[in-house]
Amino acid sequence: MDDVWFILASLFSLVGFAALAYGRRQRRAAPTLVGAALMGYPYFVSSPVALVAIGVLLLGGLVIGSRLEDDL
Repeated sequence: MDDVWFILASLFSLVGFAALAYGRRQRRAAPTLVGAALMGYPYFVSSPVALVAIGVLLLGGLVIGSRLEDDL
């Protein structure tokens, strides 16, 4: 593991923790599930490029999921 991977993994995990805490406090499914995924996926990805790609997709899913959940 290199330093870049560690910093990126820490950043995405920190954002995931904040989303998970927010989702649990507000009792919303999208932030809770995406937050848990953001905290967990770095354990399975070793490439920094893949780490960023998956992280950006999950963050996009967080935005889209939150907007869909607001419409309900």
